[in-house]
Amino acid sequence: MREGILTALDCVEQATGEREVVAIGYCVGGTLLAATLAYMAAVGDDRIKSATFFTTQIDFTDAGDLKVFVDAAQLKEVEEKMAEHGYLEGSSMAQAFNMLRPADLIWSYYVNNYLKGKEPMPFDLLVWNADSTRMPEANHKFYLRHCYLQNDLSNGRMELDGKKLDLGKVTIPVYELAAKEDHIAPARSVFTGAKCFGGPVRYVMSGSGHIAGVVNPPAKTKYQYWSGGPPKGEFESWVAVAKETPGSWWPDWAEWVTKQAPEKAPARGPGEGKLNAIGDAPGDYVRVKA
Repeated sequence: MREGILTALDCVEQATGEREVVAIGYCVGGTLLAATLAYMAAVGDDRIKSATFFTTQIDFTDAGDLKVFVDAAQLKEVEEKMAEHGYLEGSSMAQAFNMLRPADLIWSYYVNNYLKGKEPMPFDLLVWNADSTRMPEANHKFYLRHCYLQNDLSNGRMELDGKKLDLGKVTIPVYELAAKEDHIAPARSVFTGAKCFGGPVRYVMSGSGHIAGVVNPPAKTKYQYWSGGPPKGEFESWVAVAKETPGSWWPDWAEWVTKQAPEKAPARGPGEGKLNAIGDAPGDYVRVKA
């Protein structure tokens, strides 16, 4: 939280002179953002003015099949493996995600590519998905134990830097995006977590899954999304009366976020402010091979 989100907020202000920020968190990054917002509410830090969550779990009661991999014995094994290097290899996490949909993500490739000798079709999302990220040991241990195993964040039991986290004190506007076919952050789980915040929440459910349901560019006019009232009551009841809109959810979000921050500013060049650019996009890390 300190070295990531809070440091980034400091750097934004140094580089641009702007103190107020619109924040977005994706998946585990969204869980970290939610915890940070609760911490910021506890200490009176109001720099984040609205937050958007992409396929983010905050309550882990209905966390889906990933909970199969998280119990006391398996957690101990993962912790011992991470202790060897100080991190969890990205390939280990990718393998766990693939095992949730083995027919699509494991066996189809084994049959078609290995047994039948067919070249796989080029697919940009799978190339991106294969660029997995290592998880730092301390971060991953905390996440698995306090979220998946104990579900502390949504129940007000999590502590960061000596502060008990209460999501009900987060009163800024929130946009919560779930994906209907998401096997990593199930839409029902995202819905339950969205009810934890104390301010206005817009819950939207897109078609497709954890990656394609989010990326889904408007020009493709692919999939659809469902919108309705705030996340209240049962998930099935919300879905039953939600409005289905063809195409991408991005224009809906653009309209929402523009209402939160309508003022526009000209694009800034990296390194123009007090912080120098350290390299060209997308950065040197992309050259690192696992």
